[in-house]
Amino acid sequence: MKIGFIGLGNVGAKLCGSLLRNGFDLTVFDLNPELVARFTLRGATPGTAPAQMMRDCDVVITCLPSPAASDAVLQQMLPEVAPGKIWLEMSTTDEAEVRRLGALVNERGGAAVDCPVSGGCHRADTGNISIFAGCDRETFERIFPLLTAMGRRILHTGPLGSASILKVVTNYLATANLITCAEALVTARGAGMDLATAYEAIRISSGTSFVHETESQVILNGSRDISFTMDLVKKDIGLFQQVADRAGVPLEMNPLMMQIFDDGIARFGPRELSPNIIRRLEEATGLEIRAEGFPAEMTDDEPEAPGYEVVPKGRA
Repeated sequence: MKIGFIGLGNVGAKLCGSLLRNGFDLTVFDLNPELVARFTLRGATPGTAPAQMMRDCDVVITCLPSPAASDAVLQQMLPEVAPGKIWLEMSTTDEAEVRRLGALVNERGGAAVDCPVSGGCHRADTGNISIFAGCDRETFERIFPLLTAMGRRILHTGPLGSASILKVVTNYLATANLITCAEALVTARGAGMDLATAYEAIRISSGTSFVHETESQVILNGSRDISFTMDLVKKDIGLFQQVADRAGVPLEMNPLMMQIFDDGIARFGPRELSPNIIRRLEEATGLEIRAEGFPAEMTDDEPEAPGYEVVPKGRA
């Protein structure tokens, strides 16, 4: 099976690296030729254009920063879509948009999958990230070997678009966790608590979360480097808001979170690292939220192992 991979950014490069490490026949493309060169030095074939990659590959994976970017790339590939071809969209995107684009792929006899990942760049780097897959079961079975090479826990979420809904649901929760962790740490510091002790109290208690156990650490280190930026947070919770609006759900928390990140972007810039949303509270209080002994960036200490399908409760 020949695989094409388009989009070698923070997440894409790590997913692509897992495919290369596991011996897949891989062609790569990115608008940044330096990123392509890094992979060709490791044995990948450089692609010349999205259309060429769809023509020459069995599966083309896209991992791009926005729905508009995904649309632009798919429009280039579409004339080369034919029966047996698969477009595997690993970007965080709008479920309505991925369904629209997927329908264009299906009309030409191909198959489309929305396949976002969750769990942080450090887990993408080791092949231990979680992957959602929205598609028919037959297509899921075809791409399963790819998914288990890139990720540890693989969830077939249902039809095309379902994975994108669940991805923005999880990103909404992660954003809520980040904001509340920031408020908790600043409040603990303001109340005179030792921040390393506060971190452990939260970690071993009912207040813990994946976000606390990762992003709180780089906050306390001072690097705030989680390989994710404020504009991407705003995009993701904006997509979640669109899902809720279409479903007629009157949200209260998410509009406030969008305002908080709008303010963070206005103060610090769209490409500021997302954990630095805590700077709003640091500046308001004059407190510095730092502690010794925490890492500048997260690494995955879980050994790489073959991926497997996660089966929801009650499903045979």
